[in-house]
Amino acid sequence: MKRTILGMVAASALVASSAAFAQSTTITISQPEQTKIKEYVVKEKMKPVMLKEKVTVGATLPADVQIHTAPADWGTSVSKYSYVYTDNHVVLVEPSSRKIVQIIE
Repeated sequence: MKRTILGMVAASALVASSAAFAQSTTITISQPEQTKIKEYVVKEKMKPVMLKEKVTVGATLPADVQIHTAPADWGTSVSKYSYVYTDNHVVLVEPSSRKIVQIIE
């Protein structure tokens, strides 16, 4: 009985830690890179998207929200992501999962 309970506790801890790890996908972008990205969005006159949900890192964008491919000149660490412009923020998104990885103020 004790082994069963111990096994269940260990399994629960493993699931909880892997879920926390999966949600901790964020990237670090220097201030000059952030400025460059914001200037690009302003220069290109990107139309902001209205979202019903609160935008937070780790959240998933709905399928009906159009995301854009990040330009190569944003750098190799950023250009693999997509982005959306909303509420005066550039939101970087993992294209395959649509999870938000960074919000640029």
